[in-house]
Amino acid sequence: MTYKIPESVLVVIYTPAGYVLLIERADAPGYWQSVTGSRETPDEPLWETARREVAEETGLFATPATLKDWKEARVYEIYPRWRHRYAPGVTWNTEHRFGLQVPEPVSVTLSSREHVRQVWLPWQEAALQCFSWTNQEALRDLPRHMAAPG
Repeated sequence: MTYKIPESVLVVIYTPAGYVLLIERADAPGYWQSVTGSRETPDEPLWETARREVAEETGLFATPATLKDWKEARVYEIYPRWRHRYAPGVTWNTEHRFGLQVPEPVSVTLSSREHVRQVWLPWQEAALQCFSWTNQEALRDLPRHMAAPG
């Protein structure tokens, strides 16, 4: 069995007006989130992990001009329901934050294996919908990142 690497990315996809894309997990109905995913190899650059996950989960193409490394990370305890995906004894994950600005809300192509629905919400409402505290926090921090120079 190949185990997941306990290092991942969270990519907040947003518009200049502050609307945020949320996607609902296929394996957990009612669990809404931003794009997330783990490194495929320990040496995969985090920017590449973020770019790959955005493409896999939404069909969107991220470039260095649009995908920004927020240079923030959070360590969280992996939910028990998903620990079987990690090596025995692994209970903590480090999540690195990225932002991807798109001009306006667009319909994305979901990976049906991973997500079943999508919605664009103002960041304040989106933060209330996310099941993960790290995702909630990242969305509450979005205005600061939107105001930061490129």
